[in-house]
Amino acid sequence: MHISPDVVTGAKLLLSYGTAALSVGLATRMLVQSVHKERAIPVLARSIATTALVFSFFQVLPHQPVGVSEVHLILGSTLFLIFGAGPAAVGLMLGLLIQGLFFAPFDLPQFGMNVTTLLVPLYVMGKIANRVISPGTAHKDVSYRQALALSASYQGGIVLWVGFWSLYGSGLSAENLAKISSFSGAYMLVVLIEPLVDICVLGLVKSLGDAPRRWLSSRLFEGTEA
Repeated sequence: MHISPDVVTGAKLLLSYGTAALSVGLATRMLVQSVHKERAIPVLARSIATTALVFSFFQVLPHQPVGVSEVHLILGSTLFLIFGAGPAAVGLMLGLLIQGLFFAPFDLPQFGMNVTTLLVPLYVMGKIANRVISPGTAHKDVSYRQALALSASYQGGIVLWVGFWSLYGSGLSAENLAKISSFSGAYMLVVLIEPLVDICVLGLVKSLGDAPRRWLSSRLFEGTEA
């Protein structure tokens, strides 16, 4: 989902600064809510873990330029289910920033667009999770259908934002529309993979019992009151 450098340029980048500020505000809200529920130190530790994981996702996992952006396996729904919304938001934001600062400085002008593309769908996915996962269901017990709903909403949000940035920056030309279509088709394949990763990771958590409880989201192990 790294937007290509030539998609949005010049004064049009100003919009991305505004959306980035909104996105950081949403991330802050999710983080504050996580701290309120689980205290600061555990949330900080999980945020460090998610930052390291996101950085490794971007740098280590295979990624391929397609059309107007890159296809990444970001595992946003996995981070959400395992670590909670606040740490997931921090990890996505800081992991992206660290990668840009030290390994991909050519992506820094697009940071506002990229962080918006990651964080706004995460926030929306959190709202959807409240609807598709009942309060009494621990995240470790979610079904494949529920995991698919979360993954589809997150990855679909990424596709919509990439499409928006491309149309905003490069217009409605046939070439640009073809690039958006090729990216969208390739990226939605991730929806088929991510729920399987979610179920596998959740299965691993179940097999470990309560051992990793202190390092992971409390919602992973227990539901909440309706």
